[in-house]
Amino acid sequence: MLREKGALTMARQLPVRFDLCASAAFPPASKGRLALQIRQDLWRMLQDLRGFSPVVTVEEEGQGLRVRAGGRAAAPFPRSDCERKIAALLTSPSHRARWLAQAGSEPRT
Repeated sequence: MLREKGALTMARQLPVRFDLCASAAFPPASKGRLALQIRQDLWRMLQDLRGFSPVVTVEEEGQGLRVRAGGRAAAPFPRSDCERKIAALLTSPSHRARWLAQAGSEPRT
């Protein structure tokens, strides 16, 4: 977990690399809890992608948060298809409700 002023990045491999990604806006919540929940679902969704290592960055943006989710892939992959899946995950009403319930409306840490 990398913490910078106003941002948190959750990744297993350094340096952080986004071979594929999508982003979405979120209301204020715990950055760490939100990143963890998103990373888990991202991994579940793309675990069959050979060599995939998920990365989630949560940054403060205005009165809310901006989430960038994706990661690195060790093998060739269908970029547009994967990015479309990530974007759909980030905008899924049921996933967002669950993530935000877990992340709460606590101070953004």
